[in-house]
Amino acid sequence: MITDLRPLRFDNHSLIILDQRKLPNTETWIPIPHSEALWEAIQTLAIRGAPLLGFAGLIGVYFSLLETDNEPDWMNRIDILRSVRPTAVNLASEVTKAVRILSGISEKQQRIDECLRLIKTAEADSIKECESIADYGCSLLQDGDGLLTHCNTGSLASIGIGTALGIIKKAYFSKKNIRVYHTETRPLWQGARLTAYELMKCEIPAVMVIDSAISALMASGNITKVIVGADRIALNGDTANKIGTLSLALSAHYYRIPFYVAAPTSTFDTQLRNGSEIPIELRNQQEVLMCGEKKLAPSATKVWNPAFDVTPKELISAFITELGINP
Repeated sequence: MITDLRPLRFDNHSLIILDQRKLPNTETWIPIPHSEALWEAIQTLAIRGAPLLGFAGLIGVYFSLLETDNEPDWMNRIDILRSVRPTAVNLASEVTKAVRILSGISEKQQRIDECLRLIKTAEADSIKECESIADYGCSLLQDGDGLLTHCNTGSLASIGIGTALGIIKKAYFSKKNIRVYHTETRPLWQGARLTAYELMKCEIPAVMVIDSAISALMASGNITKVIVGADRIALNGDTANKIGTLSLALSAHYYRIPFYVAAPTSTFDTQLRNGSEIPIELRNQQEVLMCGEKKLAPSATKVWNPAFDVTPKELISAFITELGINP
């Protein structure tokens, strides 16, 4: 069965989250009582995944309403929230849409009530979108497929069964005879820590491959399709996703393996013409120099640590959204 791994719970106006920094070693739920705690949780990847960030952003809007008494202070908190993770468009776009609606309401309690309604609606919509993406994605798969995915795009990254990993889970439990492979996803190991954890929770057999071995794996003939998620998709189809995605796309193109991007339509940013306009988040070099408490390289080592790369549309076979399959 597809185990419910919902990564956050917003009930009775309070938020608790499954701390994804601690997985897979411990399942720790922590309270998020206010805006600052939410910003920190998003920045440090306790909450992560483009669709989930969009939903968390709505809760951030709710917190900001509770914490402010005037429009300038409210907008200041909104601006901080929008900028915490600059590449994943869902966070900023969901916050912006909510603010546009709420700004038309003058009475504070009415704003708060409407924000709660938006959160409830977004939760239901996200669950349906994930199911629809999974259904469309499964239509592209055949018995015997060897599927490779990258980073974590399942229930831990969304409200619902996920996007790319949601397709894989749905295919497996639809009795398709598939083989599942996933990367480690360095340097923060979202594949090793989170995707492996999620697949084991769902009792789906899988093989993890080190990031630098993906070309060799494709050359072996074991991979017939690659399915990844997305953090932002420009108007021309160029796609930003977790660092390492471009390498998968280039290898898949060389070996003539279909390369699919699964994402809700909210991940498409029609304001950006192409991938060169997508802001790429650069993260702390300590994420590369250290693994937990263990030093991996001399402290003076210089590191370039982009969280994402951009895959040109020419390398993408199709986009799988809740509305269908778009070449």
